[in-house]
Amino acid sequence: MESRLDMFANDTLAKVIKRLGSVGQVFENSTLPKATQQLVMLRASQINGCGFCVDMHSKDAVADGETWLRLNLVAAWPEATVFTEAERAALALAEEGTRLADAHKGVSDETWAQVRKHYDDEQIGALVSVIAVINAYNRFNVILRNPAGGYEPGMFT
Repeated sequence: MESRLDMFANDTLAKVIKRLGSVGQVFENSTLPKATQQLVMLRASQINGCGFCVDMHSKDAVADGETWLRLNLVAAWPEATVFTEAERAALALAEEGTRLADAHKGVSDETWAQVRKHYDDEQIGALVSVIAVINAYNRFNVILRNPAGGYEPGMFT
């Protein structure tokens, strides 16, 4: 598989991706646990069918100390026992926030209540931002058909 267009060689796309990367620095430097950020990015990428991002975020998570057991169970998180209640709330928000077109009311009050129970306002702001930004990246990669498998941890830092 070959990418339809090189995001970094295209002036417009390169500028947008650079700015999106700057936005990502905000939540990366937040108090929202890095492991939670990685789990959320992985789950949204799975839902959106973004192989490039699944590859990237699973490898980055392992490089940050995450286990393959937990990563392998992200797709089945509701049935998995390896996630904390806070992580489960974040994964539910990621799932509902990514599947907006599938639910006429978007994020449920029950999910929002669980998120409020486990995270403070700053962490929630970071969590919502992670979900929005990874969904944007997923769309770039899926539309352009960026291939998966060649990512090396840290190659974009």
